Amino acid sequence: MKTLKFKTNINCGGCVSKVTPFLDRQEGVNAWKVDTNNADKILTIESNGATEDEVKATLQKIGFKAESVNSN
Repeated sequence: MKTLKFKTNINCGGCVSKVTPFLDRQEGVNAWKVDTNNADKILTIESNGATEDEVKATLQKIGFKAESVNSN
């Protein structure tokens, strides 16, 4: 299992509910959450095969930006 982190523009509960069905259906995503209290709106994904590019593409399709954050 790998953890992916992204800075996003998912900044409210309405935005979270908009991305929920897409991330829930995304192949290789085990679990995910968005910290809307963080200035960078960090999306954390527990990946079971999903790549950063796949997640970015999914979010872009529905109008959100995601920028990879290097997790150490």
